[in-house]
Parts: sequence; structure tokens; C-alpha cells
Amino acid sequence: MSEELKAGCAPSECGTKPACAGCSHNHNEQADEPAKEPPKVRKVIGVVSGKGGVGKSLVAGELAVMLSRMGYRVGVLDADITGPSIPKMFGIREKAMGDGEHIFPAETENGVRVMSINLLLERDDSPVIWRGPVIAGAVKQFWEDVSWGELDVMVIDMPPGTGDVPLTVFQSIPLDGVVVVSTPQDLVGMIVRKAVNMASMMNIPVLGLIENMSYALCPDCGKRIELFGKSRIAQEAAELSLPVLAQLPFDPKAAQLCDEGAIETVDNPLMADAAAAVAGQVKL
Repeated sequence: MSEELKAGCAPSECGTKPACAGCSHNHNEQADEPAKEPPKVRKVIGVVSGKGGVGKSLVAGELAVMLSRMGYRVGVLDADITGPSIPKMFGIREKAMGDGEHIFPAETENGVRVMSINLLLERDDSPVIWRGPVIAGAVKQFWEDVSWGELDVMVIDMPPGTGDVPLTVFQSIPLDGVVVVSTPQDLVGMIVRKAVNMASMMNIPVLGLIENMSYALCPDCGKRIELFGKSRIAQEAAELSLPVLAQLPFDPKAAQLCDEGAIETVDNPLMADAAAAVAGQVKL
């Protein structure tokens, strides 16, 4: 199928129902198909958070950008199905295409390959009103059915929390490690531990913590202002025996560039250092 993909059926329904309009799969023949060859991706890194609203997608996008600047071939799998923001950050407007067997990811100006549910929907503001197993199935298909080509590293923007979709990613995609994103509030300490403990239970290495919205800098005097109170990330990291990869400030300029689809132009030395640390840990 060379035309734009249509949402004929929910992705995870393939193999369980008869063929439907707009879906290229013959559902009754799935059992006879050979096992799918896994994507040619050297390393897979998940960006996770125990709750929403911590800027996880921004961190995932910037991590991908910094790894790309280091010369690696990078892909981004947007697994945050109900809140996909990766395509907008990267300024991707065209929809994904397919040939009947594979879906082809979009590619940014600097060669980062991206797959997101918003690249399959006719309208970017269409809500995805699916139950957990269907969403989990869609993420699994993004891994198995997308023609990623050869990549050095894939960054997965995980959905927040510890429910069906993170569990599916942990169980079905060979993660080499996860980065946990948090903010400075006291409540987040407990949430961070939930995410870290889930990864540990699934035998996924935790590469470190990134604290987002850690502070703001006064535009007049440059004074550091801790809007959410004093950071506890160093204490949390010590208790969990994990490194702090970065403490990121509020950055209105970066937020504006993301809104404009220009995340690849963001200048963030702190994230560059974090990306180098992650690359070293997974031995890229």
C-alpha cells in the first residue's frame, strides 16, 4: 500500500478479527506467517516517569537530538499513544506511509527517524480512545512492523506510570536501559522509586535520573530560583545507588523551539552531557 495509511482497525486487533476497510493485514493468515525479524537497532533506551507532567517527552526528544549530534543513527518510538507530542517537537507534518507489509517512519531534517500514532491519524487533535491492551498492541507493532532500517540507538518515549503499556514495552522490546525523569517536589521521590522498582523487577538497567524543571534563572541577575522547593534528587539518587545525569532548569526558549517544531536547534549543554553519559553506559 503506497498511499497514506488509514486507521481501519486498532493496531493490536490485527490477527484477531477479519480484515477491515483500510487495513492491509489479512487477519486470518497471521498464524501461518513466519516469525518477524527484529529491527536492526544496536541499543534501545527508554525514557520513563512514574507520573505525567514532568517533561518526559521533552527529555526524550532532546536526548535523541544530542545522540544524533554525536554522530549516531537515531530513531524515536513515541510510545505515549494517548499524549503523542514527539512529531510536533520535531516539526513533522507529513503522515507515515506503508507498502502493505511495513510502515515507514518519518525522518527529521537531521535524519532522526520517528514513529508516532499522530503520524497515522488523519487529524493531529483526534483523541485516541483505546483501552490499555489495544494501546499496548499498537506500541508493539511500532517496534515490529515499522521499517526502521539500521539504527545505532532508539529512544522510546514511554507513557507515564507503571501500567499496561510500560509493561508491554518492558516485556516485548529489548531495552538496554531506562532513564527516569522527575521534578523536585517531595511527592516525586515516591513516584521515582515506583518507576525504578518496576524497571528492576523487569530486569531493565536504570541508567540514571534526570530532574526536569529543577530551577529557574532570573533573567536580570541570573540568580537560581527553586520554584518547587529544594531539590532532593541527590539524596534520592544516593539511596537508589543511581547517578544524576542532569538537573535541567526551566528553559522558555527551548519550550518555544519545541512548540515551533525546532527541537533539533535547541542548545542544551546539560542534556549533551547526559546523552554522553547514557551512550557510555550502554556502550554505544
